[in-house]
Amino acid sequence: MKYKKIFSKIAKELENTVDNGKVADYIPELLTVNPSKFGIHLTTINDKHFDFQDDDEKFSIQSISKVLSLSLAYKLEGEKLWERVGVEPSGTPFNSLIQLESDMGIPRNPLINAGALVISDILVSHLKNPKKDFIKFVRNISGISSIDYCPRIAESEKSTGFRNTALINLMKSFGNIKNDIDEVMDFYFNLCSIEMTCKELSQTFLFLATYGRSPYTKERVLSKSKSKRINAIMQLCGFYDEAGEFSFKVGLPGKSGVGGGIVAIYPNKYSIVVWSPKLNKKGNSSKGIKFLELFTTETQTSIF
Repeated sequence: MKYKKIFSKIAKELENTVDNGKVADYIPELLTVNPSKFGIHLTTINDKHFDFQDDDEKFSIQSISKVLSLSLAYKLEGEKLWERVGVEPSGTPFNSLIQLESDMGIPRNPLINAGALVISDILVSHLKNPKKDFIKFVRNISGISSIDYCPRIAESEKSTGFRNTALINLMKSFGNIKNDIDEVMDFYFNLCSIEMTCKELSQTFLFLATYGRSPYTKERVLSKSKSKRINAIMQLCGFYDEAGEFSFKVGLPGKSGVGGGIVAIYPNKYSIVVWSPKLNKKGNSSKGIKFLELFTTETQTSIF
């Protein structure tokens, strides 16, 4: 398929579309990003690459990293994981305290903030050196040794992380956080600070298109069954309280981040990343979602 030609065609169509989105303003460092940036990268399971515009510029992947932390935690913890976090769509904002209170400290799913904090707590329990061991895991599955945290962004998140602190304290009161809060929060803020290009991110997520095996190291990251379940959680919960809309319009498992990135998976075919920093009211890249809607229609590659 002539992906680059398709990218160009859709981008031209989007030039006539008004993007009313705004760059995330509650993390100071994200306000410095040029809102007009637009990058695309698609990696096939046989390692063919198709790029467009700003695909080789690093950006903060933010909540997209939650899929990677979930994958490692699921690998280490197994099915016990689901005793502490659910798999249902939240239907409420990603940082909701109300839902967490009513659910007795058990987050609805691992891709909202509360769920990712529980996953972080699990990794802090399992890993001898959590930050070092986790970034090693990400580098290994991607085959890219240069991927790293951004201390500047992590510090920026920490300076405004009051609601996340409220979430973790609430869960601690219900007994669903086992480790020191400051240690878990430090890991979580660094997790969200990871920077990648569209190409690097597309390559990193390819293991979920190949049923859990890294095509670069040939290592089995997850069993086929676990890989299937991670994709299912992305399909149901990957876009906060807009997951149903994304599934309806795009038809692929995916995950967004407030840095403006979106990764989507077509099992046994490809991983695709779109980066456009302007977010809609739900916290997802408005142009990114529109691009992927047009892309899956044009290529007829929805899973449905």
